[in-house]
Amino acid sequence: MYPNGKFDQGRRSFLKNSGVAGGVLALGPLAASIAAGEGAAAAPMKGKYDFDTPYNRKGFDDVKWDSPLRTEHIDHLVAGMGIADMDFRCAPAITEALRKRIGHENWGYLDMGSPGPVAFKNGLIAWNRKRYGIDVINPDLLGITTGVHAGIICALRAFTKPGDKVLMATPIYNGFYGDLRYTKTVAEESLMKYVNGRYEIDWEDFERRMTPQVKVSILCNPQNPVGRAWTRDELDRYGALCLKHNIVVISDEIHCDFIMKGQKYVPFSTLANKEVVANSFTMKSGSKSFSLAAMKCAWFFSTNPKLFDAAIEMNHADLNTLGMISEQAAYAGGEDWLNQCVDYIDANQSFANHYIKTNIPMIKVGAKPEGTYLSWLDVTEIADRIGAKKLADEANRQAASSAAKMGQDYSGRQAMVAKKPVMPEEIVGHWFAKNAFVQLNPGNTYGYGGANHMRMNVSTSRRTLTAALDSMAGALKKLA
Repeated sequence: MYPNGKFDQGRRSFLKNSGVAGGVLALGPLAASIAAGEGAAAAPMKGKYDFDTPYNRKGFDDVKWDSPLRTEHIDHLVAGMGIADMDFRCAPAITEALRKRIGHENWGYLDMGSPGPVAFKNGLIAWNRKRYGIDVINPDLLGITTGVHAGIICALRAFTKPGDKVLMATPIYNGFYGDLRYTKTVAEESLMKYVNGRYEIDWEDFERRMTPQVKVSILCNPQNPVGRAWTRDELDRYGALCLKHNIVVISDEIHCDFIMKGQKYVPFSTLANKEVVANSFTMKSGSKSFSLAAMKCAWFFSTNPKLFDAAIEMNHADLNTLGMISEQAAYAGGEDWLNQCVDYIDANQSFANHYIKTNIPMIKVGAKPEGTYLSWLDVTEIADRIGAKKLADEANRQAASSAAKMGQDYSGRQAMVAKKPVMPEEIVGHWFAKNAFVQLNPGNTYGYGGANHMRMNVSTSRRTLTAALDSMAGALKKLA
């Protein structure tokens, strides 16, 4: 990529001149080689808000940018592309609202019946009605909680008991598995089919797994990590099957605002069959839309009072005043910012998808994602080239040998090693971190079907995205 071994020199030169220590690479020459048909996607975008200037997150105890430096033992990072949050400055309306509230220097208990929290709920309802035609949200059946995980956990506690099964179409968001462990429920995984570059539910297998032990099905709409935006017909079929088999649907729609051009987000709560809708819970938050994960605020709703009442009894939410203020401000004054952000990410998805197909043949990608700001990468060839399976097997043998020599019976940390062996895609992740200085998430954590895959987050500046892809391409050329 850089002739005469000047790749590292070029990277260091940019870092020095950019003013962002350990930041990002300059736009590399591979980006310029992209076909003319994708030129618009590669170019920076003009608009009211600046998404093009890289925003330094390093040094603020950030999972996405600081954690890889520590866990991978590397001295700099071209891009953190694992954890699902965005690298942009937040919407100005949020900062303004927070500054106003911080001016009042007291942090006592929040009165949920006061005008502010009431306005917060009304704002959520108005946003969903205006933007997505959701007109079934009753404020009395709208619960506020400290995050989507907290909402899912309270629903699982309400509708399952330890040992019950939870049906999911996989690969699917890895955080759900933690929710299941917390509630002592068991994953029932239905592997999706890969058809013409996109994932589809294997309906025969999906229904075959609907045994009496399955009490709940978690739907990811749109689907993280594979980027599907489910159609109305698909959701109708999903909901009808769950209703037929007495399985409650928990629909996680946290990524719903990120739908790419030519696609559509269909809220589960807008399905025509009201019995299907009444058999469901919808989970939402501004944590993805406005990158407010640290603010710990989310909500859920149902049209079914019995389901809602059962779940709300399990919801012990220690609500965050600043989180509620942030989200209220976002939905009241952040729509223009979000619209531009979604357009920017749509162009990033086009750019990344075409770049990989054109310049990184060792990585296989399907059709451009329909939703989310995530991309699902097949790294099978890379795993084979670096001997990832052999390295993973050796790591697992060493862990077992070490435990035996210490006279341990696989208790404590050693039990975690025994239950969760190192997988080849984790080796690929370490390889990218150490050779391209890019952090990706290994696919094995996303359930059945995640082997030899990685998840990549493209919600960053075009410069950072280009730098990351250039660095990955440059590192992989050494394997050719």
